[in-house]
Amino acid sequence: MNSSRKNGIPIPKRVTEELAFGTKPSSAVDFVSSPHGGHLHPTAHDVQYMSESFKDICALVSDTNEMPISATPSRAKSLLRVGKESHEPMLKAQQYGENLLAEVVITCEPEGASLQMGGLHPRASLFEKPVNMTQAQMAHAEFRKLMRENNVRVLTVREILAYGTDKHVGARVELENFAATVLTYEPHSPMEEFTEADQYYLSEEYKAEVLSSMSVPQLIDTILINPTVHLVPSYRDTGLSATYSFKPLANLVYTRDQQITTAKGIIMGRLRSTQRNLEVSLMKFCFQKLGLEVLGAIEQPGFLEGGDFIPHSKDLAFIGIGLRSNIEACFCLMENDWLGYKRVAIVKDEFDVSQDRMHLDCVFGLLSETCCVCYEDMLGENSPKKRLVDEYIYVGGAKTYSLNRQNVEFGCYLKDNGINIINIPHDKQLEYACNILNLGDQRIISVHPEMARKIVRSEYFSGDVQCIDFSPITSMYGAVHCASQVVKRRVN
Repeated sequence: MNSSRKNGIPIPKRVTEELAFGTKPSSAVDFVSSPHGGHLHPTAHDVQYMSESFKDICALVSDTNEMPISATPSRAKSLLRVGKESHEPMLKAQQYGENLLAEVVITCEPEGASLQMGGLHPRASLFEKPVNMTQAQMAHAEFRKLMRENNVRVLTVREILAYGTDKHVGARVELENFAATVLTYEPHSPMEEFTEADQYYLSEEYKAEVLSSMSVPQLIDTILINPTVHLVPSYRDTGLSATYSFKPLANLVYTRDQQITTAKGIIMGRLRSTQRNLEVSLMKFCFQKLGLEVLGAIEQPGFLEGGDFIPHSKDLAFIGIGLRSNIEACFCLMENDWLGYKRVAIVKDEFDVSQDRMHLDCVFGLLSETCCVCYEDMLGENSPKKRLVDEYIYVGGAKTYSLNRQNVEFGCYLKDNGINIINIPHDKQLEYACNILNLGDQRIISVHPEMARKIVRSEYFSGDVQCIDFSPITSMYGAVHCASQVVKRRVN
């Protein structure tokens, strides 16, 4: 491979995140390809070595911002600011409706040891089927490429975590600090069995020393594999012996679920599956590093997963409850006035409650404000899988929202609101035909070729559908809506 050198490090002549159906750079090369970190004025020579995600981050950063980068809200040192004299973030998380133009999307590449570990036992990792990592990486790269071709800024979790760490000490230290909360040293013998000298190697001080010596890719991989080091005295050699256990973030590729983005901003969710607990903290760290305000978080007894939230317009948002999200989370959102919609339709899954339809976006997707795809078996008063809607209307004051309608059949509710339905059969729903991503103005990404044709033939739809092979990702139990978090849509 032809290469040049930067700061003494070999760099491939052509490094890109978007090699469709070709070789994908390793994580280490990806970070080498982002040489500036926090430097805000990359030269034309340097741009060729940047990953596409890194270029999108640079494009969002104000060219007058020379402030250190930090994930600590109290420092108020965001990447994204209007200008040196401004205290307002340049990027405000906001989403009124899914048919408004998407501007910034956060994804997570399916790569690294965390996904490899998850793939060792797919079922226990919440996957639907076994996963081919190479194919998953190529499919996800095509997905990011397609969004960028539609003028969307696509940021990846790895690039957000790495950004600024080579130029700003604060960014580097805070990444180390986050890694320190994840890496655990656990003695598996009574402490008195360790010599006084060896007890230092179980300490937080030693852990900090270890992390401070790691490269940025090492730190990120440490976070994503979520390791525990079990230590016992060896009474020889270095004095200690270790075994290892891991709780990898194998589902982080689905960046939809850890939070929702409403008309007012970002609210962190609370996930049902214990395997995914750390994902919420990690995504919050990323948002704060980007300067995106987090309004609050769902707390016990509430559960909220982002696949259950689908905003329609300033007038209406849908929230599904059932297998994953619950009514307590909905009340939390409404009582704290975190939504910003005139009406909230709570779609209750009380009769189906199937893993194959775990979230609302598994059975329903907005193609426009007047058209949707919907799982046909759940429609109708007599359906054994029917959904019922409770509608709350904004009244302001201490009460914020008040119950307006109750137990309305979902299909009737859609028609009452002028939303025409394109029916998706049972077998096609299982193939993620409902799980579409609307990039705005009826520009749809679908993973189902047959149903994509049905959409464009419908009299109710006048937009454009682009279809991609996402099967290596759907093996992990989700499609394009699940694998994207739209943090900013244009306000109409």
